[in-house]
Amino acid sequence: MNKKYENISLEKGTSLFKDGLRRLRKNKLAMFGLVVLLIIATLSILAPVIAPYSYEEQDLIYGPQAPNKEHILGTDDLGRDLFTRILFGGRISLMVGLLATGVSLLIGVLYGSSAGVFGGRTDNIMMRIVDIIYSLPFMFFVIILMVIAGRNIFNLFIALGAVQWLTMSRIIRGQVLSLKEKEFVLAARSIGVSKRAIILRHIIPNAMGPMIIYSTLTIPTVILEESFLSFLGLGVQPPMSSWGLLITDGAQVMEIYPWMVIFPASILALTLLSLNFLGDGLRDALDPKAKKD
Repeated sequence: MNKKYENISLEKGTSLFKDGLRRLRKNKLAMFGLVVLLIIATLSILAPVIAPYSYEEQDLIYGPQAPNKEHILGTDDLGRDLFTRILFGGRISLMVGLLATGVSLLIGVLYGSSAGVFGGRTDNIMMRIVDIIYSLPFMFFVIILMVIAGRNIFNLFIALGAVQWLTMSRIIRGQVLSLKEKEFVLAARSIGVSKRAIILRHIIPNAMGPMIIYSTLTIPTVILEESFLSFLGLGVQPPMSSWGLLITDGAQVMEIYPWMVIFPASILALTLLSLNFLGDGLRDALDPKAKKD
């Protein structure tokens, strides 16, 4: 080997996701959000094991109680342990956020990628449909769906997911319009790969970054919408509880029993902030234009 090349070390290649993970670990706010979300999710999942009471169990003798040794977060107006109901409510709120976001992700990705790949008049018609739906008030549309389909937890997932896919479809369409002119897509076309296969095997995997980022930002939106629906009586139905329903119940008696609204509202706010911190961190970490540091 030539001596002048002996001391030259080659830089190891790395993928976008490995490089993004390294940058994410350096983002303290994003990591804080991730840790908080993992703790809240774990406590909610293990609610039947760690909850000191059943979520329906009532203390009819003492009724509403401020935080004390037996009830660390107090009880509600029916004497039910608030800590227990927050744990079980977290299961509903997080499940609504994740599943409704999954519905919106599925619809938005398939719709947006199809519009981008087919292009031309098809793309124009599909995007005009999106514009028309955008002009409708989202919450009014959700309320109509809930009234028509019935008030149950499954319909809630569908209704919330059915109005959140529009922005996702636009994001994916933009990614597709950029990706479909790349060399690997042109090469797939030249050997006769079908449009369906190009969408599923080449375009969608390469648009995963924006999809993941927007999903983390959609979850808090869906949780807030579920809270608003619960406030109107169209969300989760008693005796089940969600954070939104607990806040609604607490707001009615907040002047007498302030802990009933303070604790559920605090955990909801912490969850939403953590999701936003994580979403912002993922946006910065998975930005392909970001410089290596």
